[in-house]
Amino acid sequence: MSRPYQRLLKPRQRFDKNISSPSRRSEPKRSKRCSLVRLPWAGLLAISACCWVGYRQLATHFSEPQAIFVLGGSPDREKFAADLALKYPDLPLWVSSGSPQEYSYWVFDQAGIDRQRVHLDYRAVDTLTNFTTLVDDLKNQGITSVYLVTSDYHMRRAQWIAEIIGSQRGVIFKTVPIPTDRSPEPILKALRDSGRAMVWLITGYTTESLQNLDPIEELIKSKL
Repeated sequence: MSRPYQRLLKPRQRFDKNISSPSRRSEPKRSKRCSLVRLPWAGLLAISACCWVGYRQLATHFSEPQAIFVLGGSPDREKFAADLALKYPDLPLWVSSGSPQEYSYWVFDQAGIDRQRVHLDYRAVDTLTNFTTLVDDLKNQGITSVYLVTSDYHMRRAQWIAEIIGSQRGVIFKTVPIPTDRSPEPILKALRDSGRAMVWLITGYTTESLQNLDPIEELIKSKL
């Protein structure tokens, strides 16, 4: 074979080798397959989340509260709840770890609220346990929708916890923030307590109760 023909064939052979290379053909196909697999699942999750949020908002909007639920932490909250109770004379009041019993009853007595409407509970030690100690009591009373009363700076954290626990227990919380001059709490507090609420749903314990649980008692409970 003459040299001119050899020169013509060599580039063509190199070109053919590049085309037939399995690595160069397969890489784009893998990336396309991965993107095609991931996109539908991501879209479905986003659509499901939007539908759930929309459903909860509609349910909250159209629900009729059957009680007033007050989170303790400031004497102003009992006073505000007393004024709210006068607007809704048929609704009972549930106060979670609020002011001392004598003061709370004095506030409601001064507003003319019948004590039979008032339920004071002091089991809660923080915002999360405000909900975990009373949500089942509310449900057992047939209460599935309540007005949630707390200070405006505290409402974001309370609302996030209420949404997590209420959606699982079938109780809707309609927020009624009390105006104050304080800045909203850091969002990290809301994220932290939302995570604790998820732990409570899964285990039945708050993170604090898990830390304080006796190892022997925990072992006995696991065997039952």
